[in-house]
Amino acid sequence: MSVDTQHRTDHLDSVEAALADLSAGEKAWAALSLTDRADLLDRVRALTGKHGAEWVAAASSYKRLGPHSALAGEEWISGPYAFASGLGAAAQSLRDLAVGRSPVADATFGTAAGHTTVRVLPSSRYDSLLLSGFSADVWLRPGVDPSQARAAAGLAQLDPAATGGIGVVLGAGNITSIAPLDVIYELLAHNRVVALKLNPITDSLLPVLEQVLEPLISVGAIRILTGGAEVGEYLVQHDAVAHVHMTGSAATHDAIVWGTGPDAARRKASGEPRLTKPITSELGGVSPTIVVPGAWSAADLRFQAEHIATQRLHNGGYNCVAAQVVILPGDWDQKQDFLDALRDAFRSAPARVPYYPGSDDRVAAAHDAYPDAERLGSDGERLLITGLSLDGDEKLLGTECFSPVLGVLELPGNGAEFLTAATDAANNRFVGTLGINVIAHPDSIADLGDDFEKMIADLRSGTVAVNAWTGIGFLTAAATWGAFPGHTIDDIQSGTGVVHNAFLLADAERTVVRGPFRPAPRSILHREWSLSPKPPWFVTNRTAATTGRLLAEFAVDPRPMRLPAIFASALRG
Repeated sequence: MSVDTQHRTDHLDSVEAALADLSAGEKAWAALSLTDRADLLDRVRALTGKHGAEWVAAASSYKRLGPHSALAGEEWISGPYAFASGLGAAAQSLRDLAVGRSPVADATFGTAAGHTTVRVLPSSRYDSLLLSGFSADVWLRPGVDPSQARAAAGLAQLDPAATGGIGVVLGAGNITSIAPLDVIYELLAHNRVVALKLNPITDSLLPVLEQVLEPLISVGAIRILTGGAEVGEYLVQHDAVAHVHMTGSAATHDAIVWGTGPDAARRKASGEPRLTKPITSELGGVSPTIVVPGAWSAADLRFQAEHIATQRLHNGGYNCVAAQVVILPGDWDQKQDFLDALRDAFRSAPARVPYYPGSDDRVAAAHDAYPDAERLGSDGERLLITGLSLDGDEKLLGTECFSPVLGVLELPGNGAEFLTAATDAANNRFVGTLGINVIAHPDSIADLGDDFEKMIADLRSGTVAVNAWTGIGFLTAAATWGAFPGHTIDDIQSGTGVVHNAFLLADAERTVVRGPFRPAPRSILHREWSLSPKPPWFVTNRTAATTGRLLAEFAVDPRPMRLPAIFASALRG
């Protein structure tokens, strides 16, 4: 027997053992009270703090970040911080349910464009301090009122003894909290025990995740597996598996559901998927950032250029919700000033190694398609592509580059005319519905009034962020994260279903995030009531590593005495 064959056999034996363990573990999970489950989540959160530095070191290693890089802040914030925040909010939801309270009993409800909304940020006094000026609301589907929302919140935890079998989570390779957060959502929202298959890129995280998730592993609720595509294929097709959830590309989703080659095309045409069990997914897409014209100062231009550079270059550009195309008002009298600032920000952002497989090939393919693209960065590894058009088949609007490539699409008009054109383009010409960013001066928002709010309502996106990056929706524990509802397995785009959603809301349609147009102290000087300085997730933040670590420690153990150090570090960023 060859070494490769032996490895494959060993991996498949591990799958069988894991599924057998989970079959027994499902019974143990069903027997746990809601309070017991909350206690388990608290133990996992404490272990996240204990092993946070190991988590970040492992992530930084495979992403080839230097030992003193400020970019390690990305790993703290999108790894231990995001996971600990989600665990804390989910544990509180379980404790509310345990005493007969809805997780949203005390939530602030509102209305927007005929939707009931639920405020999920801020959800505590600490949120109001640490994310001053930021807010997030989950919009429920039309027709759902607050009383219905309160009654339905809890999802499968409303009947905790009724378990849903074994679910498979196929983990992501980019953001390290995605896989464990998806596991927690499977456990709670669907009451399924989980076989987590790591993306091979993240295999170095296995020892850390086994230590962090040990309380749930020990009760038989989780098993973690490694291996290549053949292991994933064997796992998702196994008769013992009831459901599959994946994060990745639409191409990977279609290979799982329909297969590959001519046989896949035949199956798709006849509506005969090779995967016959339910699957949910988060698959990315092409995310636009819409820039609304207004009267911006030089400082505004610089800050928002850094903001958009961050939206593209965070994590090296390997984010499912990275901004790929800026929709710019062609008639804006500050258009050229903004483009100059954007070019400078995109060029001067910290250099980093293209760690994600295939990145160089995707950049090369984009350059082949757009030979006039500007090569920026220390090694020319970034592409800025101007002159995009809605005429014909514009490749950059229909293909997710998943690499440091940014395009600019100019549309005519000012005011409401531009908003209408930008909304139509974002909804109908871009592939995917995961996230849309909108940047607008507060005076422009006030002047546009109902027209601006109509644009927000009309944008078909799982997360819409106004003067913020949609990534903040990902980091908000109680926000829903996923595509806009309506995709099907034969036209999957950004996927189906949601995750995170720590309040366990039913019937969610989207999350709308809002943030300050300016950082403090300029925000206060211009009567924006926000104390937030340059956010720690900006790629240009000098103290991101320290601030990210302090935020993660706070998420694990929130205490007032931790706040001064966070504020001091953030202000130096």
